Amino acid sequence: MGSELIVVDYDPSWTGTYAKLREFVLPVLEDIIVSIEHVGSTSVPGLAAKPIIDMDVVVPAQEDVSIAIERLATLGYVHEGDLGIEGREAFIPPSDVIWHHLYVCTVDSAEYKRHILFRDYMRGHPEEGKRYSDLKIELAEQFKKDRAAYSNAKSYFVNEILQRTSGK
Repeated sequence: MGSELIVVDYDPSWTGTYAKLREFVLPVLEDIIVSIEHVGSTSVPGLAAKPIIDMDVVVPAQEDVSIAIERLATLGYVHEGDLGIEGREAFIPPSDVIWHHLYVCTVDSAEYKRHILFRDYMRGHPEEGKRYSDLKIELAEQFKKDRAAYSNAKSYFVNEILQRTSGK
């Protein structure tokens, strides 16, 4: 991955890329998972995004997380820990697989719930998706070489939507 931040218009091929990645990991996980979810901006039709698929592997309980970690390692995934976000274990994909973000979460994880709430809201509110797309494109230009600043700058919008969806 290059260091420059790139946000592009929605690409319908992202759905197929997610499906291939899901099929890659499913055989080693299918007996322990609740679901594998396509999350993040690439999962929302019409939404501009960094062209990187985000997937949440959802397991029933915390004890299943360590099993998922072991099994994903057999495919070449490298466990990175939670990277400072409780309830979400991150992985580096195998070098021979398209770059993507894979996370293992329990079904009751706040981070997993946040991903689904935001995704589903964006899917159901294309006018908000347009606002978010415009913001992301502007911020990517402004923070081309600073991913942390980009993420921080868009967090206000994300938090506003999450508050709206949770009724708070």
